[in-house]
Amino acid sequence: MTPELRKPGDDSDPIQSNPPADSHTQLVPMRDAELMRPAADNWLVRAMRTLFGWKSGSMRADLQVVLDATAPDESNFSTIERTMLRNILNLHERRISDVMVPRTDIIAVKRDISLGELMATFESAAHSRLVVYNETLDDPEGMVHIRDLIGMMTAKSRVPPQTNAKRKKPFPAGLDLRAINLSMALADANLIRKLLYVPPSMPAIDLLAQMQATRTHLALVVDEYGGTDGLVTIEDIVEQIVGEIDDEHDNDEPPSVVRQADGSFIADARASLDDVRSVVGEEFDTGEAGEAVDTLGGYLVTQAGRLPVRGEVVSGPGNFEIEVLDADPRRVKRLRIGIRKERPPLRVREPRRRDASSDATAQPAHDPSTTPSSDTTGHSP
Repeated sequence: MTPELRKPGDDSDPIQSNPPADSHTQLVPMRDAELMRPAADNWLVRAMRTLFGWKSGSMRADLQVVLDATAPDESNFSTIERTMLRNILNLHERRISDVMVPRTDIIAVKRDISLGELMATFESAAHSRLVVYNETLDDPEGMVHIRDLIGMMTAKSRVPPQTNAKRKKPFPAGLDLRAINLSMALADANLIRKLLYVPPSMPAIDLLAQMQATRTHLALVVDEYGGTDGLVTIEDIVEQIVGEIDDEHDNDEPPSVVRQADGSFIADARASLDDVRSVVGEEFDTGEAGEAVDTLGGYLVTQAGRLPVRGEVVSGPGNFEIEVLDADPRRVKRLRIGIRKERPPLRVREPRRRDASSDATAQPAHDPSTTPSSDTTGHSP
């Protein structure tokens, strides 16, 4: 009896796994994973595994092995490419809380701010988007984009070409900026856009995809109670792959940790513990206390169990101590890291010698045998 081969798409016929020896058709077993992958990927994986002697595994693990086991001159990847590939592989572990701007650093405006004040805020903040809120930052309404503001002002100040041509002195570019009401409230100008609201535990790569799909490049990070935790932009996520992106308006910020002439270190409280350790030295090991926080200020608050005040000195890791140089009621700002100073132990206070000698001289003054018989005038009785 001649066996039948199942045709593609026919689920009713059985599969013949042992075709006869004289058959010209052979069935090649395939795994489901191979059916879902492009043929080029399968060839590349097999070639790389054959070349490097790998065992069967995921493409992510295989690529990680290539980056770890080979030197830059031994592969076709440049140093920049290797860095980006590592960052891409690590991106799936990044959460929004790892890349967001903390609440204390958010620059936002109220919905009733005037257009004139809004322009000044844009100029000082050097941002193209600002969060808009009602009464507090925990009651956000949306965001405002500087391009929308410029577009509205241009439309309001545009003079019809016929009218401008009749003027004795035409307006430059046909724009009469006097027509703009700078006292108008932002809420009345219809410039507020929607923004995204995301939890801090959301994977950063998922937010990147959501921002691309919605074409909204600003997201507000909210906690489980609806309060604002921070802010994240699409630039913050992209920088996790390509590194810091500085444009023409970004100022050169001083290093967050600077060594002083006396051997101490002045540090920004927002400096990461990794940056502090790289500058101060491996002796600055925060141990388990530093696993739950990311910044030096967070570590200091954890060590103290509260928010330290200005001038307070908190014991740090190892032989270090941390002094608070600048702080406000909400956070610490600037710190000094130094070697713990040896302070002499407290001694029990001893009686003063002057007191003891006065007691000793006071006793014979009341002894009759030593008291002179003459009075204060020197005459005998």
